Amino acid sequence: MNEETRSLVTVGNLARQVVSAADRAGPGRRYLLGIAGPPGAGKSTVAARLCAALNRSDADLAGVAPMDGFHRTTSELTATEDLERKGQPQTFDVAGFITRLRAIRYSVPDTPVGWPVYDRERHDPVPDGVVFHRQRIVVVEGNYLLLDEPGWRDVRTLLDECWYLDAGTALIERRLYERHLAGGKAPEVARARITHNDLPNAELVAATRARADLVLTPRGEKYLVRVAH
Repeated sequence: MNEETRSLVTVGNLARQVVSAADRAGPGRRYLLGIAGPPGAGKSTVAARLCAALNRSDADLAGVAPMDGFHRTTSELTATEDLERKGQPQTFDVAGFITRLRAIRYSVPDTPVGWPVYDRERHDPVPDGVVFHRQRIVVVEGNYLLLDEPGWRDVRTLLDECWYLDAGTALIERRLYERHLAGGKAPEVARARITHNDLPNAELVAATRARADLVLTPRGEKYLVRVAH
């Protein structure tokens, strides 16, 4: 059996590791796991699958806190002429993201904390689209969780651990193209946005991989897990 085969794990395996880590962190606090990676890598899918596995024994054990809820609004981006750069670090409300992360990090379970979510039909965030109550484990997913730049670098200090989800460029491009078409963009507009905005963002995110605790690469229904370096 080669090393890659030995390193393949299921979502259930990952969920058990997270529960063990949360238990070691101690009672009376929330455990924050980050899942970072480039746009189109599948972060929201992994976060949802992981939470489903975590909640099999306790329906309110875990919840997902997506970074996308902190997109600046369309009106704000239009006013600052940043709409075409949507998805780049400066188009997020990083101060609001940090504030809400701290609220979750330093609150005990049973304390309600609201969290915004991004509406892909409205193309704008919805305030308090998710409210955390009993959840002891919070899976935070987003592109720039590991970004070592002013403001953003504070994110990593609020996460107990952070994984990086790896994906090939061809897969990312296909997913982004399908996402843009589903969002109402014409094919030529979708391709231009991928070339001039999404892929440069992906390169920026890829440069943060070494700051992760683990790197996950999808292999069918399992994941190849490696220590970041």
